[in-house]
Amino acid sequence: MPIRRARESDAGAITSIVHEAYAPYIVRIGKQPAPMLDDYRRVIAQAMVFVVDVEGAARGVLVLEQKGDVLHVQNVAVSDQARGQGVGRQLMNFAEGQARELGCRAIELYTNELMTENILIYPRLGYRETRRAVEEGYARVFFRKTV
Repeated sequence: MPIRRARESDAGAITSIVHEAYAPYIVRIGKQPAPMLDDYRRVIAQAMVFVVDVEGAARGVLVLEQKGDVLHVQNVAVSDQARGQGVGRQLMNFAEGQARELGCRAIELYTNELMTENILIYPRLGYRETRRAVEEGYARVFFRKTV
């Protein structure tokens, strides 16, 4: 499945993917997860945003931000139509490749502590938990992987 840089015209599709992926967590968290609040036209203009196209339509999104020699995964989301097809893993592998290309020594990310599925997935991908903290009203679990 091809991964390409997002264009401004992808903002609507990206917003839909993010809302679809995070909507099940609203009840658990008690409010919209932070990625649902982003303006994806602005995110595309300010960050490294990539989409996975499946059968000609965007079905996954990856938002990266480099800070020094660390690449931050700000968001990774997969549409319901592409769930279970390895799109999330492909995006995470792509992020690691981007980190190497950019000369980064590590990748960092966080997830909400109530998104327990994610807390189980990231260690399987080689990430280790580094800390827990409440930021912007969200209880977050932080992970890091050396690349």
